[in-house]
Amino acid sequence: MRFRRKLLMLLAVSVLLPLAAVTWIVSAIARSAFERASDERSSTLVAQFRHEFTRRGEEVSRRVQAAASAPEVMRMAIAAAQTSPNYSFFLDDARALAEAQRLDFLECADDRGTIISSAQWPAKFGYKEPLVIWPIAASPFLKQEEMPTGPELGLFAVRGLRAGDRKLYLIGGVRLDRTFLSSLDLPSDMRVMLYGSAGRPFSTRHLITAGDGLQNAQLLAPLIERVARNGRESSGLIDWGHGGEEMINAFPLTGENNQLLGILLVGSSRRLYNQLRSQIRSAALVAAGAGLLLAVALSSWAAARVTRPIEELARAAHEVAVGNWKTRVAAGRRDEIGDLGKAFNRMTGDLLEQRERLLQAERVAAWRELARRLAHELKNPLFPLQLTVENLLRSRRQGGQQFEDTFHESASTLLSEIANLKTIVARFSEFSAMPQPQFQSVAVDDLLSHVARIYQPQLERAGIRMTLELSAPEPIAADPDLLDRAVSNLVLNAIEAMPQGGTLALRTHQQAAGVSIEVSDTGAGLTPAECERLFTPYYTSKPHGTGLGLAIAQSVVSDHAGRIRVHSEPNHGTRFTIELPANRDKLPAAVGTHV
Repeated sequence: MRFRRKLLMLLAVSVLLPLAAVTWIVSAIARSAFERASDERSSTLVAQFRHEFTRRGEEVSRRVQAAASAPEVMRMAIAAAQTSPNYSFFLDDARALAEAQRLDFLECADDRGTIISSAQWPAKFGYKEPLVIWPIAASPFLKQEEMPTGPELGLFAVRGLRAGDRKLYLIGGVRLDRTFLSSLDLPSDMRVMLYGSAGRPFSTRHLITAGDGLQNAQLLAPLIERVARNGRESSGLIDWGHGGEEMINAFPLTGENNQLLGILLVGSSRRLYNQLRSQIRSAALVAAGAGLLLAVALSSWAAARVTRPIEELARAAHEVAVGNWKTRVAAGRRDEIGDLGKAFNRMTGDLLEQRERLLQAERVAAWRELARRLAHELKNPLFPLQLTVENLLRSRRQGGQQFEDTFHESASTLLSEIANLKTIVARFSEFSAMPQPQFQSVAVDDLLSHVARIYQPQLERAGIRMTLELSAPEPIAADPDLLDRAVSNLVLNAIEAMPQGGTLALRTHQQAAGVSIEVSDTGAGLTPAECERLFTPYYTSKPHGTGLGLAIAQSVVSDHAGRIRVHSEPNHGTRFTIELPANRDKLPAAVGTHV
C-alpha cells in the first residue's frame, strides 16, 4: 500500500474512530435504556398475569364449590359411602355440572382416586386421579390436563365432601386460553403468549396468543426449549423478518409439585429502538462523510509535500526488484529524504557488486555438487568393472579353459555394469532435458487405473497390496505422459519403501478448482529433516538411488501449475499429495479425453 494511501487511512481513522466510539456509546446507552424499560413493562405484565390468575382462581373455586353443593354430587357421595358402590349411574353427571357452572374441566373421584365421572373425557371412567392420591392443594393451582387431542393447560381447584367415613372429590377448572390472555391490558407494542406443553417436543399448536397467530412461531422453539431445560426465566431477541424484531421474555409456570407445566412469553417490540438506532446511524454517516472529505483534503496536501519523493524511491526499488540493478534516484535534497536517496544509491551499488560475487559462487557450488553426485554414482559400477578386467588379465596369463570360462562370465558382468552406467547417465540427462507439457484433456481416474495395472505384477511379487479410491470423474488439462511419469515415480518410491510388503493406496479427490492425487504407503516413513530435502535434485535417502525420481515428479507438477506435498512420520508410512488445477484455458479448441 502506498504511503499516500496510508496517510489518507491514518487521517480517516483519526476522524472515524472517535465518531464510531461516540456512535457505539450512544447506541449502547439507548439499547440499555430500552432493555430496562422492556424489563419493567414485562414485570408489570407478569404481575398483571398473576393478579388475573389469582382472580380467576378464586372464581374457579367458587364454581367448584357451587358444583359440590349440587344434588347429583350428594348422590355420588352417598354411593361412594357404600361397601360396593356402583358408579355407572353417574357417568354423565360431571358434564351437566360443568356446563351449569361454566367449567371447562370437571371430574368426580372417590377417596381411592377412582374417577366416577369426567366432563372433559368420559372415557376416563374408572381410571385413577393422581390429585386424590397426592396431597390436595387448598388454593387454586395450575395443572396440565390430558385430553383426547393432547394436553391442555388449566387453572384448577379441588373440593371434598364427606359421606360417612368416605370422601368424594370434585376437581374442576377452566382453560388458560386466548380468552384468558385477552383479558390482560397490553400496551400497543407488547404481546403476551402462553406455551401450554412445556417438557414435550416443541409444537406450534400448543402456543396460545392473545391476538393474531404468528407466521414464524417456530422461531420461539430455542427459547422455549431453553426454559424447559433450565427451569429458569430467560429471554431472547426474535427477528420475525421485515424489521420486526421483538425481545421475548419467557417465564416458567409450575404446578403444585414444582413441575414445569407452561411458559408465559411476553414480547416487546423493538420498533422504536430500531428507529432511534437508524437515526443515530444516519447522523453518524453524515458526520463520517464530512470527516472523510476533510481527510482527503489533508492527505492530498501532505502528499504533494512529502509522499512524491517517497513514491519515486519506491519505483526505483521496484526496478531493482525486477533486475535493473543500475537504477539510481535523485538525492539533491538536504533533508532525511535526501539522505535516504543517497543510502539507496550506495545500496544498489553494493548489491550489484555482491550479486556478481554470489553468482560466481553459486556456479562453482553447482558444478561441485554435480561433480560430487556424478563421482558418487559412477564410482559404484566402476569398481566391479576394474575387478572384472583384472580377472580377465589374470586368466589370460594362465590360459587354457579357465580363460574361456572367465571370459564369458566377465563379459556378462561388463555388459551389466555398462548398462548400469548408461542408466545413470540417462537419468541425469532426463532430468536436465525435461520437455514442456503438451496439454490434453485427461481423465485422472483412468490414468491412475492404468498405472495400477502396469505395476500390479511388480506389487504382487513384492507382497504389496494396492487399494484404489478414485473419485475425480471430471477431466483436467494435462500432459498424460508427464503426469504418468510423475505418478509412476511416486509408486516406485513407495515400492522401494516397503521391502517387506505392505499397502499402497492411490486416491483421487475432485476439488472446486481441479483434482488432488494421493499416493501413500505403509513403509518406514521419513524424518522431518528428510522431508525438507526430499525434492532436492540428487538427494536420496536410499543406498542406490540417484535422487532424481522425486525431483522429476516435482518438476512435472510445477510445469502443470500444481503443488506436491509430503507428509511422513517414522514408522507411520509416507503420503504424497499432488494438487493440480483444471487448466482448461490451456486446452486446444477441440480435444478428446486421454488416459
